[in-house]
Amino acid sequence: MDREALRYHEAGRPGKLAIRPTKPLANQRDLALAYSPGVAEASSAIAERPGDAARYTARANLVAVVTNGSAVLGLGNIGALAAKPVMEGKAVLFKKFADIDVFDIEIDESDPDALADTIRRLEPAFGAINLEDIKAPDCFLVENRLKAEMNIPVFHDDQHGTAIVVGAAVVNGMHLLGKNLSRVKLVSTGGGAAGIACLNLLLDLGLKRGNVWLVDVDGLVHTGRDAEPHKAAFAQNTDARTLDDAIDGAEIFLGLSGPNVLSADQVRRMGPDPLVMALANPVPEIMPEHVRDARPDAIVCTGRTDYP
Repeated sequence: MDREALRYHEAGRPGKLAIRPTKPLANQRDLALAYSPGVAEASSAIAERPGDAARYTARANLVAVVTNGSAVLGLGNIGALAAKPVMEGKAVLFKKFADIDVFDIEIDESDPDALADTIRRLEPAFGAINLEDIKAPDCFLVENRLKAEMNIPVFHDDQHGTAIVVGAAVVNGMHLLGKNLSRVKLVSTGGGAAGIACLNLLLDLGLKRGNVWLVDVDGLVHTGRDAEPHKAAFAQNTDARTLDDAIDGAEIFLGLSGPNVLSADQVRRMGPDPLVMALANPVPEIMPEHVRDARPDAIVCTGRTDYP
């Protein structure tokens, strides 16, 4: 898979994106309409009526997929340049499945306020902003500022896109298993933007806050430790300190963290008919086949696209 992926990205014209014209450019007349002097008429119309940008430009169907590369998949802070293949990948998904055009924009900026300032200045060019792979808690600040200061839609994919899919999977999983979401124990690893957004949506769907056990890189979030506010909201009053302490009897595992976090032994100690959602990319918390071997009764979810 590793070598095949590199060949895929390198073959032909490198990368996954190209720009093509949507109007004829066959002769001198076409060029005169597309650029000078004809283009001045479109610009003059938009200067007089800004809403006409949707009539005369691609703006209304053009989305900026924006990152600073600070929290890319399960790879972590790999930087803006290394994040570009992922942003191109998101762009082709927009185009393939919704016919929405995208420019991927990778910004080398770690300060969240400066990042928000940069993105805000892009508003004339785009119909919407899709934030991607920005670490928590910076992503919350950037999103909140942009929603307050921009007049176009702003969507943070890692939070809201992930939460929508996870919420749908959990609701359907509970239906298939005949379980009540308000009565199950959920253990989650991560505590980043995606994980917290998923937990908040699941609360809205009926999950009880007291049944959520959140584990991050420092262990279980409990009332005796300092934690950022978005994590502290899920603190448990318990002597448990690790994932291994918390996993017993869990009926849902929600992994949005990193590779090989969950062991087969821990899966065996989960409750009946567990829902194991190991969603880290590219290497999940546990591989689906290892879940199957440990618990044939489990429903398994993965964030990878090479599994059925």
